[in-house]
Amino acid sequence: MKNQLEGSTALVTGATSGIGRAVATALAGAGAKVIVTGRRQQLLAELAGELGDRAIPIAADLGERGSIDSMFDRAGRLDILVNCAGVAPKAPILSGEFDDFVEMLHVNVLALAYCAQQAVKRFGDGGGHIVNVSSMSGHRVPPSGGFYSPTKFAVRAITESLRHELKSANDPTRVACISPGWVDTPLLDRYFKGSEEQLESLKAGMRMLDPGDVAASVLHIVTAPAHVEIGDILLRPSDQAS
Repeated sequence: MKNQLEGSTALVTGATSGIGRAVATALAGAGAKVIVTGRRQQLLAELAGELGDRAIPIAADLGERGSIDSMFDRAGRLDILVNCAGVAPKAPILSGEFDDFVEMLHVNVLALAYCAQQAVKRFGDGGGHIVNVSSMSGHRVPPSGGFYSPTKFAVRAITESLRHELKSANDPTRVACISPGWVDTPLLDRYFKGSEEQLESLKAGMRMLDPGDVAASVLHIVTAPAHVEIGDILLRPSDQAS
């Protein structure tokens, strides 16, 4: 896989931790120039230091349209967009906080769709790749799915809507979705806030996916031959039942 993406430029949202960080590292390892984005400037600087001249750090708040516009203006021409940014506070429909609903709607859904729109404008005539990170919670609603699960169903719908629109426009850009099951990332700490014992029990009962496992699927998608479009990858720990 080394240097397979040489000459390509990728933008990765949510690159400061978890899946986003692993994806940025994998793309850089495959030869791409990687624009790493996130809200936490110190973590961006640390990641850029690790990736060296392969990384371009751009701080951005995906909850603000102006910040997204500025991010893409600074990014310039692109070949790959990986929408990794996501939030997952525990927010049941009956008792969840409205602010948590709004945050998930903005980051998981609206920002993802807007980033895809802006990326397509910056791809060359040969098109590019867009990879959206959804979740197994976007394929079936777990008992604790709350408002998070609907946002991940939306990610899959956005991906398919975009695919249809690209075909209608004769745009060769390929779009894909990755739906992981349990992945051991900091996102789980917020999802299980107040239920830490449940999280520890879950981890004790299975080997969760590593962020690198998801990053490997991203590389599989963006290095596929030109006649291959991978639509949706479902990725679970082998111990996960559903």
